Amino acid sequence: MKRRLEEFRLWLGTLGTAAVYAAFIVTFICQVARVEGVSMAPTLADHDRLIVNKLIYRVWEPHRGDIVMLYYPVDPNKAFVKRLIAEEGDSVQIVAGRVYVNGQELAESYVSPENRSYEDWGPQIVQEGYYFVLGDHRNASSDSRLWGFVPKKYIVAKVQLRWWPVTAAKIF
Repeated sequence: MKRRLEEFRLWLGTLGTAAVYAAFIVTFICQVARVEGVSMAPTLADHDRLIVNKLIYRVWEPHRGDIVMLYYPVDPNKAFVKRLIAEEGDSVQIVAGRVYVNGQELAESYVSPENRSYEDWGPQIVQEGYYFVLGDHRNASSDSRLWGFVPKKYIVAKVQLRWWPVTAAKIF
């Protein structure tokens, strides 16, 4: 009986240690995320499973073109996945659905013609400490066009890997 009790205690210790390591990893290094909706189509689809890197933006700054996980500025309890389009100090404008950053049209091969909106927006200068983000499916995306610039502190992770579905696995 004493041996079983000792074995049980060791198992609890191992599980406790594993839980602490898992919490540390998910809090500071990486986590699994699931795409909800079609705002990033065709790059990411509804219910895709992702690995997001939370450590990278503690070391380096986000850059234009990164696919990021961010807290929704209107309700920071929700997380969104969007593409970072413009950094602080950049001028951003949308003319007939074409995005211009600092006067140069972005080459957006990831936005298919049927997903491109044909609206105008801006020009605006991205304020210090903020970013401008868009979904790749411009007709079905709630993004900076609607809720404004995203505070730097709300950019929490970089999308590194789509691992599900396995047939569509991709490193970003």
